[in-house]
Amino acid sequence: MSEITHYKEVWSHRTPRTRLFMWLGWLALVALFVWCWQLMTENTIWAFVWDAPRQASDIGSRMWPPRLSYLPELMQPLWDTINIATLGTIGGVIMAVPVAFMAARNTTPSATILRPIALFIIVASRSINALIWALLLVAIIGPGLLAGIIAIALRSIGFVGKLLYEAIEETDARQVEAIAATGASEAQILNYGIVPQVMPAFWGISVFRWDINIRESTILGLVGAGGIGLKLQASLNVLAWPQVTVILLLILATVVFSEWVSAKVRHAII
Repeated sequence: MSEITHYKEVWSHRTPRTRLFMWLGWLALVALFVWCWQLMTENTIWAFVWDAPRQASDIGSRMWPPRLSYLPELMQPLWDTINIATLGTIGGVIMAVPVAFMAARNTTPSATILRPIALFIIVASRSINALIWALLLVAIIGPGLLAGIIAIALRSIGFVGKLLYEAIEETDARQVEAIAATGASEAQILNYGIVPQVMPAFWGISVFRWDINIRESTILGLVGAGGIGLKLQASLNVLAWPQVTVILLLILATVVFSEWVSAKVRHAII
């Protein structure tokens, strides 16, 4: 009789080759972290680092109590900040809508020319921070609210355009095909088949971006683009720490309020 040997296979979650590559990946990650840490700490003055808790405690004691009598002077700059965020968001949304439709695969007029241009505009807008936009615009058109509004608008194009074109591409193709089957024109297909599907996402994205712009516009004054940031910069320059406390608390209250408004509006729309 011939003996039959049965081999029992042991199941493994990963093959030896996969495990080897995973260990090599972790090793490379650790090496990268060590290298980055060395670069970061190469010019670090550790005496300042060890003294940081004492300095923070000293500044904190100077910031309290806040100078509440300074609050009336902040109302106009705060209103300017809200206007910068609101008008900048509106301008950014207006410019982002056609860019989004050109970037979406199912609505772009030209996939070889216009779509790459639209995607480049979105990436360029998202790559440059609003503070950098404001710094450039202050140098070009001078300090003031206009520079802040345009900076917020240019920064908003990428955010709104990216999320909106993704929403356009995710629309239900069956509704579009049903409208096209009736003999509708391209404009009618866009108006009745795609726009109604993306409108909830459009309003949600716009309100969310406005909420973000409220936060970003509070610091644009640091580079001369108007708003409450100008007051913050002026108070920091003269080391008026009680005034800085009032400004920071007012910014915090404004951001919390804008977050609440944004959540309520998005809940009502979506």
